[in-house]
Amino acid sequence: MTDQAFAPPLRRRPPRPLHPMRTAMRALRWVTVGLLLAFTLIPLIFMVTTSLKSPIEIRISGSLIPSEGIFWVNWERAFRNVPLPNYLLNSLVVGVLSTAMTLLIALPASYAFVRFRAGGRFLPSWILGTYVAPPIVISVPVFMLMRAVGLVDRPFGLALLHMVANLPVATWMLMDFMRTIPTEIEEAAQMDGSSHCGVLLRIVIPLILPGLVATAIICLILSWNEFLFALILTYSLRSQTFPIGISEFQGEHGLQFGEISAAALTGIVPVYVLALFFQRYLIHGLTRGGVK
Repeated sequence: MTDQAFAPPLRRRPPRPLHPMRTAMRALRWVTVGLLLAFTLIPLIFMVTTSLKSPIEIRISGSLIPSEGIFWVNWERAFRNVPLPNYLLNSLVVGVLSTAMTLLIALPASYAFVRFRAGGRFLPSWILGTYVAPPIVISVPVFMLMRAVGLVDRPFGLALLHMVANLPVATWMLMDFMRTIPTEIEEAAQMDGSSHCGVLLRIVIPLILPGLVATAIICLILSWNEFLFALILTYSLRSQTFPIGISEFQGEHGLQFGEISAAALTGIVPVYVLALFFQRYLIHGLTRGGVK
């Protein structure tokens, strides 16, 4: 028999009692997460229940749960009275097109600002400052300009305007991601004979891919939710986007809140699916850009 047969059994240490302060901090953390989750989900739950209420109950009752039964007619009327699929398709086309154009310009611009100090300190700050101005200020000049070049009531014209509006945000976000890349990597690639464009395509883009995806999603959401320019520049079904379609739920007794809630939930689903599908890239990209 081996010596292990006569070895004394191992004694397990009793679990250390949790410190009261550590327990309180853990409980406080879970309470905070629960409050934030409730703050986020309660409006969504309210929209779901509103879409299942009758118009009379919506106006006279403030309860969260429908008391007169499920009213599915709101969903039927939402798709019957307003061509929601056409509006969703237009929003998708405009959003994807404007996001692609925004990244095509913001990517080399942010690289030039960070690596070559193009424009000094003034130009990047001025670009971000243009985002602060209210859009209603430039609505009339933008309409006159778009009408002069023949881009009114065209998806490309609206996408071009969304690109101009989202370009400052995309540029500043990508600048933060560019700063996280060590310059030694780019210098080594240049010593191997790679040009600046080659470094950008082969080195920089793969390293900031999570940030690039996060920027693209944010630009797409901003374009998806934009209302003012879509209202000014579009007037037919071939180019009007989803926010314009939401505004058409107007009946003889005022706004049809049940149908609006059903339509709004339909428009939220694509954005939620997109964020859920790219969740890993979105979280990694947003957190990586904040730490050098």
